[in-house]
Amino acid sequence: RILMLPWLAYGHTSPFVELAKALARRGFIIYICSSPANLHSVRDSVSTASVEFIELHLPESRELPPRYHTTNGLPPHLMADLKEALIRARPGFAEILRSLNPDLVIYDFIQPWAAEEASSLGIPAVFFNIFGEASSSLFGHRLWRSESEYPFPAIHYRGHELGFFNRIVDGFELLRGSVGRSSEIILVRTFRELEGKYIDYHSELTKKRHVPVGHLVRDPEEAYDEEEEKKAECDAIMKWLDERTEKSTVFASFGTEYFLSDEEMEGIAGGLETSEANFIWVLTSHMGDDDDAPERLPDGFLRRTRSRGLVLAKWAPQLRILSHRSVGGFLSHCGRSSVIEGLYCGVPIVALPMHLDQPLNARLLTEAGLAEEASRTEEGKIDGMEVARAVKKAVSEESGEGLRRRVAEMSRVMKGKGEEEIGGAVEELL
Repeated sequence: RILMLPWLAYGHTSPFVELAKALARRGFIIYICSSPANLHSVRDSVSTASVEFIELHLPESRELPPRYHTTNGLPPHLMADLKEALIRARPGFAEILRSLNPDLVIYDFIQPWAAEEASSLGIPAVFFNIFGEASSSLFGHRLWRSESEYPFPAIHYRGHELGFFNRIVDGFELLRGSVGRSSEIILVRTFRELEGKYIDYHSELTKKRHVPVGHLVRDPEEAYDEEEEKKAECDAIMKWLDERTEKSTVFASFGTEYFLSDEEMEGIAGGLETSEANFIWVLTSHMGDDDDAPERLPDGFLRRTRSRGLVLAKWAPQLRILSHRSVGGFLSHCGRSSVIEGLYCGVPIVALPMHLDQPLNARLLTEAGLAEEASRTEEGKIDGMEVARAVKKAVSEESGEGLRRRVAEMSRVMKGKGEEEIGGAVEELL
């Protein structure tokens, strides 16, 4: 019996849920503990009685009502409040632990205190790292071997991105705590064909075995069966894609937690327009009202691209779109879950990282020949011509044939492995 505690974000909760389902198929009983608002996005994705959702109620406030007890749609200025609210929910988690008395706790890196609570009751705990091992090993190197040079120079921040790294440094102590409190192993969401050397180096740094659990991508065919209230919207998007030729369309999405500035939006719009490719672009608003995001697009953009472009506010069936035959490129912020889903579906990544670990994910994929990065200016501004160049190469130009071939091969590897890595993880957990 395992109790899981992911961070309050869909990009974290979804791989925890997929891991839970995989373990349940091997006889484990799984409890997934999170806020009601966060569980709402995944509750209907589980059909087995072996996985149960446990509600963890965070303290409410005028600034942070229950609907904001998740990062999805959370105004950026409230992120620190959400993290603090989860810490204040620690007594509630401790009570859940005492009530369920599980055999094991699996926790996310933001909650090393979950391992402390488990330890106080004699319950072992394992850290599940949903981030890539390339980026994580760079951070681990900074923590444990900062006096030497990181051995993989391809994984780096550029000059205009160093501010992202400095912000991440604030979370290093959480990472140190999560690693230190984990038992002899750390579960990692990756596979050796993509990050083998980084898995080995990070294991060496932490002095713990890093056990890959695979990609943990949902089957695209079942991914949105539960979204009955969005079925009409989904059907309309699929119909639009059905009318496009094979691999002619770019899917552009930058996650649910990053809100494009007007300047960034202008650069991306210019790139999509200049590329002449069909596109679906998902926009989210920094004001929490997603319907206003399309209104911030450059004047005339929607009119000029209406025959080949579809702009959506907030929601899109991402896995369904990526697995559609007409999609030939993914213009992505390079969030970990997004790029793994893109590769699984065999879609070349057009990398346009925004912040945090995303530049490192972009460098990993570029090094592996699985992405074409759209370079920014020296000041870090989005260059519309660069976006157009990268989109054209990934989707249509002969120069991108090698990229498309390598991504197709990686997709075959990922699908062929199935849940191979889960077997190894099960042996470690027993």
